[in-house]
Amino acid sequence: MNILSFLTQMLNGGLGNLAAYLAAHVLLCLLPAFYIAGAMTALIPKESVTRFLGRNTPKWLAYPAAALAGSVLAVCSCTIVPLFAGIYKKGAGIGPAITFLFFAPAANILALVYTGGIIGVDLAFARLFLSLVFGIGIGMMMALIFSREDIAHDKETDVLFAGQGKMRRAALVVLLILVALLLAGTFKIGLLIHSYGQVTLPIAGMDRFQDFLYRLVPYDASKGQEGVTAQGAILIGLLILIGLASWKGLDNIHEGFTAWTWIAMGLVALTLLTAAVGMSPHAGGLDVQFTGRFFGVLIAIAALVWLMFKRLSEDELRDWLWESWRFVKQIFPLLVGGVFAVGVIRVLIQPEWIQTLAGQNTLLGNLAGVLFGVFMYFPTLVEVPIAKMFLNLGMHPGPLLAYLMADPELSLQSILMISVIIGRLKAWMYVAWVALFSTLAGLIYGAWVDGMPLGLLALYLAGMLVMLGFALWLVNRHNERRAAALSAD
Repeated sequence: MNILSFLTQMLNGGLGNLAAYLAAHVLLCLLPAFYIAGAMTALIPKESVTRFLGRNTPKWLAYPAAALAGSVLAVCSCTIVPLFAGIYKKGAGIGPAITFLFFAPAANILALVYTGGIIGVDLAFARLFLSLVFGIGIGMMMALIFSREDIAHDKETDVLFAGQGKMRRAALVVLLILVALLLAGTFKIGLLIHSYGQVTLPIAGMDRFQDFLYRLVPYDASKGQEGVTAQGAILIGLLILIGLASWKGLDNIHEGFTAWTWIAMGLVALTLLTAAVGMSPHAGGLDVQFTGRFFGVLIAIAALVWLMFKRLSEDELRDWLWESWRFVKQIFPLLVGGVFAVGVIRVLIQPEWIQTLAGQNTLLGNLAGVLFGVFMYFPTLVEVPIAKMFLNLGMHPGPLLAYLMADPELSLQSILMISVIIGRLKAWMYVAWVALFSTLAGLIYGAWVDGMPLGLLALYLAGMLVMLGFALWLVNRHNERRAAALSAD
């Protein structure tokens, strides 16, 4: 009976985590990201990507450009994957693409500001500096280790996207509006979260429905359990309808547009608007607050609809919608499976274990911070107040930084998704580098907090960078010899 109860608890943990994730994070984060990735693939010529992020772009330009592109996106380890897939498929080198994949969730502007305000400016600066150095380092290592595969990938994109010509202004505007839509859905600033109007829908029983949902999917911030609100349940229902309509209207879109195509697009717009409002259930009904985020999403959707019918050709629109749907089919099932698995694992892991293991700046403590960040995944920016809680409970600042670098970067579901895009070997190599450098970042910052002189710490960091540079040189030399031997044959 105890075993059955435990298995039921694990199942409930997985389903509850999945429901909370779908309700709170897929719509205003992942949904625009999928459409951005589709627009990158369908509307942007390869040359526009490779000019800044290509395999042959000078390193001094490509890697800072990748970090800069990621710095404006307040995204988590899952939301960044479709964007990573978009630029990689379009011809970005594996190195700059990996730097983009690493830096965007680890050290975007919003995460840094939030970290500085909640925990401290010194930790925010350490997060920025070490994420930049190690993000570029990881990208360079990946580019050198997989240089032959990178050349083959570059040739493959030449075949797929040759002769596209210049990027049209309408395509650029579509991409910028999609990015604005993503930012409007993720930024937590007063202009967006304040309410500017309210209506009350006289729907009886909404308060009892909300209580039922919280009993079904409990709320526990210490474990990352967010619960499911009445609004979240409505959004899950709309998300299911989007999937059904898209399957009917987008799966065979190359045969022509159908009524299901427009139903799917209408449901996407309705769902984004529903996600952007505030909802407060009570005994008298449901209060709907029209926030700044709602008006921002409404303006973005109206602009996109106008562009779709007035500025994009039928072929461009069809290709954009198809590529977006293809990314959803490729990535979303793995996301669902990964989020469910994390919910199951979360039942087994107790936060108290991490507090015990990570109370000192040791190798084990920093590894514990990294592992906790991977398996106790929190959505973007939620890791900051959770980190503050751990700090108050006795976690050392070193392992805390290791956690803050690993949690936005890696999660079980993101690892599964990345492996589909670049292959399992590259994906797990990336995971190993992130785990290693996050641990080193924690050790370095923790040593400074413990009183190590700044000059000695800088010397150690310089030594590490020299070792990294030497390793890069060795790998590059090995690749050059292998290429020379192949050409001689």
